[in-house]
Amino acid sequence: MEHLWSPWRFKYVATAGHEPGCVFCKVVSESDDKSNLVIYRDSLNFVILNLYPYTNGHLMIVPYQHEQSLPVLDQTTTGQMMELAKRCLKALEVEYHPDGFNVGFNLGRSAGAGVADHLHLHVVPRWAGDANFLSVLGETRVMPEELANTYSRLKKHFL
Repeated sequence: MEHLWSPWRFKYVATAGHEPGCVFCKVVSESDDKSNLVIYRDSLNFVILNLYPYTNGHLMIVPYQHEQSLPVLDQTTTGQMMELAKRCLKALEVEYHPDGFNVGFNLGRSAGAGVADHLHLHVVPRWAGDANFLSVLGETRVMPEELANTYSRLKKHFL
């Protein structure tokens, strides 16, 4: 039997659901963008790498406003989210050359939201065959690139 090691996930497994407060609001209140994986801050939203990505380059666009309901956000905030999504798509196309993208919201726990109380928009690059047997049967994903490298590759597109 072969083993796939992902020691970086231990912190998540050991602490998932145990940290009080909203992870996104915590990031908003801190200024260490690099360690928090914040790629870009705009006036109403910020772009952040997903700490537990579906694929390499998985970004999220998060409004500063702590809200779980999309209809509650004003048009300026959601408009900026869409403009940032377009910017994310361009950066990911240049750096990763994916075959396609998933862009969307998981609204509520039953819809797959890991952080259900603070709305965020996922931008996920996809490649033909990226859902292999490990993802489907073993519920395991293998990420060939460290998040620090992903951060460096994408950050330059938001300067």
